[in-house]
Amino acid sequence: MPGRFFLETAPEEVAAALDASCDTVVDEPERRNIAPGQEVLVLRDDGALVRMRWGLIPVGRVNARGRPVLETLINARSETLFDKSAFEGLRRCIVPADGWYEWTGKARRKTAWRIRPKAGGLLAFAGIWDVWNGPGGVEVAQVATVTCEPSADVRDIHHRMGVLLHPKDYSVWLQGDESSAHSLCQPYPDGYLTVEEAHDVDWTAA
Repeated sequence: MPGRFFLETAPEEVAAALDASCDTVVDEPERRNIAPGQEVLVLRDDGALVRMRWGLIPVGRVNARGRPVLETLINARSETLFDKSAFEGLRRCIVPADGWYEWTGKARRKTAWRIRPKAGGLLAFAGIWDVWNGPGGVEVAQVATVTCEPSADVRDIHHRMGVLLHPKDYSVWLQGDESSAHSLCQPYPDGYLTVEEAHDVDWTAA
């Protein structure tokens, strides 16, 4: 959707693939189990590769009915992204990953699935970000990924997937107008992703 993802590519390679600066994240380790609430690498709309907290703290945000948004948002539906007041004022970004995980089955009998590109290389999730201003002047950059309908590759294991961007569309998502950015919120082309059981991940090591 994603709810967990992984990034084992070295930060300098990530920066090269995204044409970004990575001066502040040169010591980023390989990570096989990235969970909400943790820091993740993010390409901001100004071209810098930085760390942000995964999950938007919705302080002061309201839904379409004017009611406060209470839950931390790790994913935002693309269908309503540009309409909901909860997302007003947010900026766009890209979250790089080597792939992500989904689960099927009932509790205690769930099967974990690893999804990644068949040809290898990075995936680029469309994201939104802002800065949370906490008590005592604390500022936390925070990010959520954007989701859409699934492609045929992942439809059998989840009803949503993250919006995945092609390199030619990076600048459109980061700096284009809302209409152009919204047009990119489509399922990834069928046949480009591989899905396999994830037997070798330590889920307690998040």
